[in-house]
Amino acid sequence: MSEFSRATLVLDARVEVDRIVEILREQVFGTLRRRGVVVGLSGGIDSSVVAALCARAFGKDKVLGLFMPEHHSSGDSLRLGRVVAAQLGIDTILEDIAAPLEAIGAYRRQIEAIQTAVPQYGDGWKCKLVLASVLESNGLNITRLTVEDPQGKTDTVRLSPAAYLQIVAATNYKQRLRKMTEYYHADRLNYAVAGTPNRLEYDQGFFVKQGDGTADLMPIVHLYKTQVYQLAEYLGVDEEIRRRPPTTDTFSMAQSQEEFYFALPYHLMDLCLYGVNHGLSAEEVAAAADLTAVQVQKVFKDIDSKRRAARYLHARPLLPAAMDEG
Repeated sequence: MSEFSRATLVLDARVEVDRIVEILREQVFGTLRRRGVVVGLSGGIDSSVVAALCARAFGKDKVLGLFMPEHHSSGDSLRLGRVVAAQLGIDTILEDIAAPLEAIGAYRRQIEAIQTAVPQYGDGWKCKLVLASVLESNGLNITRLTVEDPQGKTDTVRLSPAAYLQIVAATNYKQRLRKMTEYYHADRLNYAVAGTPNRLEYDQGFFVKQGDGTADLMPIVHLYKTQVYQLAEYLGVDEEIRRRPPTTDTFSMAQSQEEFYFALPYHLMDLCLYGVNHGLSAEEVAAAADLTAVQVQKVFKDIDSKRRAARYLHARPLLPAAMDEG
């Protein structure tokens, strides 16, 4: 193998786009026998690239973009999602999911869990879950809760396991309701649902089971995040979207992906994940990532730990017996 460097992840964007477009046509028109695709547009890089690929594969008239904001969504998400849709010329529908989330108790259940650690938490407050960088941790890395009161004062507190799980469970309603909405429109149009996870997210379990981890096809799931950005540039995705730092856009406070889940920023996580996938040593990856071998070893362990946890997310339903056809 040639010397490993950041250039190892550089691909021929034109060739890759043409390859994906051809596969999409075969999958949707041939295997799935659907007329087009539905894509949830978040204003982020992944959904923008997926929408652009689908527009190339099927034409703008066979792609439906869905905007699905709720109370905690950033205004930039809807604005940038509309920029993508206008650029591609695809039809869109706005489905505000705040009311059904309210009705099902998603917000209430989240607040109840937060109040076990911060009793005064209520109207006008904001929150997010945060995880320290694995490079700074010498032991078990525990997710904490950061809250902001109406005056802008912030505090970070530990959560009980029960409170943490309830916050996550209540928040996961958002991704699952969005996916239900995508399938409603897919069913009525005889379309397929296009998922937006990239390789880093799918490998490491950065998705919600039966939420954003569910789709009929996943056009970019084989691509490292840095490669998704390469396709975005080739496809002409708006520069503001390409410059925008990846965000979860899930909690009421702004939150980066590495702050919530990943050990490092995506461009370094990609190098470490590639290293694990190709059996590279920590020293080889460290040289490419400008990290120490000890730091890379910590990331390797974190990758393996998240992969073990992600087995449940990837698993199909367990059956009591094999279901043979015929």
